[in-house]
Amino acid sequence: MSLVAGIDSSTQSCKIVVCDAESGAVVRSASAPHPGGTEIDPHRWWDALQTTVSAAGGLDDVAAISVGAQQHGMVCLDRNGQVVRDALLWNDTRSASSAADLVEELGGAAEWAKAVGVVPVASITATKLRWLADNEPEHADATAAVCLPHDWLSWRLSGSTDLADLRTDRSDASGTGYFSAETDTYRPDLLELAMRGRRPAVPAVVGPRDAAGRLPNGAVIGAGAGDNAAAALGLGAGPGDCIVSLGTSGVVSAVGSAAPHDAEGIVAGFADATGRQLPLVCTLNGAPVLAASAAMLRVDFDEFDRLALSAPPGAEGLTLVPYLEGERSPNLPRARGALHGVTVGNFNSANVARASVEGLLSSMAYCIDKIVGYGVDIERVILVGGGARSEAVRRIAPAILGRPVEVPPPGEYVALGAARQAAWALAQQDSPPSWTPGLVTPYTATPTPQVVEQYLAAQPLTLGQ
Repeated sequence: MSLVAGIDSSTQSCKIVVCDAESGAVVRSASAPHPGGTEIDPHRWWDALQTTVSAAGGLDDVAAISVGAQQHGMVCLDRNGQVVRDALLWNDTRSASSAADLVEELGGAAEWAKAVGVVPVASITATKLRWLADNEPEHADATAAVCLPHDWLSWRLSGSTDLADLRTDRSDASGTGYFSAETDTYRPDLLELAMRGRRPAVPAVVGPRDAAGRLPNGAVIGAGAGDNAAAALGLGAGPGDCIVSLGTSGVVSAVGSAAPHDAEGIVAGFADATGRQLPLVCTLNGAPVLAASAAMLRVDFDEFDRLALSAPPGAEGLTLVPYLEGERSPNLPRARGALHGVTVGNFNSANVARASVEGLLSSMAYCIDKIVGYGVDIERVILVGGGARSEAVRRIAPAILGRPVEVPPPGEYVALGAARQAAWALAQQDSPPSWTPGLVTPYTATPTPQVVEQYLAAQPLTLGQ
């Protein structure tokens, strides 16, 4: 039996799964925490990886390994391969004004969308590089190469210190702001724009089944991937599939061939880990909407589900627009959540719970419709994340989203996707191995488009727009 390993180096922790290369069955696994904050010394990721590998029994028996990791993080290296400064993570917002400057300098959001399919916001790597150039020019001058978290970890695993050996994949490169997922090419002019004339080296982009290097013991290092693309691969998502992840944020992505150019900046033109496209929409508000509503009602989650399912579709006209933390899809950072349509007759706990679930899911339906508007066919929704544990969410989702919903068993799908990619690099077949995520639970319901229409009517009334 050949074994492969997949790593998930996320914001919060490092996880590893060691799997049978043919079936995908998990043989062993482990995890270790990462420090908090929005900037971090990359060596802390490396320390956590070493701890995790040791806890998982080592890699001596592993034939291939691949890394999935948080996207957008800026890792700057000098000409000797040393880290120039702490990495700025995707959730570091200090570059918000830099993003606005870059949008204006290229001629507006439409120009960025046309060039790379991504409109810069604070999370995008290019904006962090502009912040670096403007605020720490000595560090910008020292930067001989810039890479992403998964690129740096793969490079460290290989044991190389040569910047020419840096490798990435198209999924992670597509989140930088200087790579086009449609043409599979870097835009060095945009990198130079971000760095105010400097042009550091960037990792070579390898194909989804290609090797990014080898471990010192000869094991293959796969191309790696950004976390959303790795999760899609781990879930077995293909054309026609849409993944709705209800974690701290809400993320909607769909596998297809269309490369969107959204001047609104809502749909990001990312790539997947198989050679296709992965248009993606990210919201600020996910499962915490449900937690906040349950806390306000002073009920546990089981009772919250019971209340929501006891109310009729549409919650008798009560609508929650769930912008509790502001919103980025649509871009309303100063907006706040609002409850609309309150009457003496409908203002009760059951309708509030129902409106909370419907509001969150209607936000996801809004995101799905934005992706579909770019010619992406969506036939099935795969529902994951902490919010998918809610029975009310699972049962109401197909009615709001208008499509069958499948809920896979809980799992480390980023790490599993990385392991599947490692197995693909090992086998060198035309397609990745046919792993399955286990027994999925299907949910269907009669569509209730009137509920989404009710939500869309309330959306513009929310304070902050």
